[in-house]
Amino acid sequence: MATVNVTDASFKADVIDSDKPVLVDFWAEWCGPCKMIAPALEEISAELADQVTIAKMDIMANTDTPSQLGVQGIPYLALYKGGEKIAELTGARPKSQLKAWLEGEL
Repeated sequence: MATVNVTDASFKADVIDSDKPVLVDFWAEWCGPCKMIAPALEEISAELADQVTIAKMDIMANTDTPSQLGVQGIPYLALYKGGEKIAELTGARPKSQLKAWLEGEL
């Protein structure tokens, strides 16, 4: 399964109310490290499709949610389970580290 896009309007339904854990990638088009991890997140999304949904939120197009959540730097990954944030990671990492971190949190 490919990553899904979430917006300020869909965040509650797509992330908070999801039956499955959701990893949200807060990113922006101008962010080099965000572009570096995007292919890895696509691959992880396919590999762990039965365990987690990976969602992407463009912080420039959707300013309310990142502001409310206190997102300070990007890329910022936040893992939600049962409507609660259970883990977070800021900054780019190699795919192996991203996947190991995510699997450890699930």
